[in-house]
Amino acid sequence: MQHPIAQTIDEYIADFPPAVQELLQQVRATIAQAAPEATEAIKYAIPTFVFHGNLVHFAGYKNHIGFYATPGAHQDFAQELAPYKQGKGSVQFPIDQPMPLSLITRMVKYRMQKNLAKLAGKKK
Repeated sequence: MQHPIAQTIDEYIADFPPAVQELLQQVRATIAQAAPEATEAIKYAIPTFVFHGNLVHFAGYKNHIGFYATPGAHQDFAQELAPYKQGKGSVQFPIDQPMPLSLITRMVKYRMQKNLAKLAGKKK
């Protein structure tokens, strides 16, 4: 069954079972706390935080929460991400394990620095 694309992160999260909603809200709150200046959006049909460009994306699935902190963050956090299943620019945090919120916080702050550096480079 195809769902209409959510227009807000609240709509997106509401489409999941309660246990997954709770995890998605944890991830959302963690990102918002790490990047208070970032704004929320839906891009590529998934929740996105924007701060001088896309900052990070996350998404809910049946068995995991997908987290996308590209470009660069996945390589630079490769050792800490090693226990998790990964794709190109994505990592899967299993829903039957605690979310690695401190790792997510560090990755978000890293991406903020990268976006600010890119912005500073454009202003020169």
